[in-house]
Amino acid sequence: MGNKLYVGNLSFSVNDNTLLDHFSKFGTVDSAKVIVDRDTNRSKGFGFVEMSSAAEAQKAIDGLNGAEIDGRQVTVNEAKPQERKFGGGGGDRGGRGGFGGDRGGRSRF
Repeated sequence: MGNKLYVGNLSFSVNDNTLLDHFSKFGTVDSAKVIVDRDTNRSKGFGFVEMSSAAEAQKAIDGLNGAEIDGRQVTVNEAKPQERKFGGGGGDRGGRGGFGGDRGGRSRF
């Protein structure tokens, strides 16, 4: 298990310091960050906390997953590595589109 945790379902009033306060009860917090929208600077309702060890991270999960922080029941689990946001190909869209194609019947010319 890693030591970086995902914290979901956060109240919009929660900030980095709120996370730090709650998670520091379970060990040393290396970082605590609430993710905010870059245009509005408003919380997106989730964040990440990095504990100094995997054991402390597990204690925080056990103690805070399902607990209430600022009136909301939060989800705490091990953070998953961020997936790359490349197009991924998209697959075959299929079909022949709305133009041309063999419509059966007679030729236009």
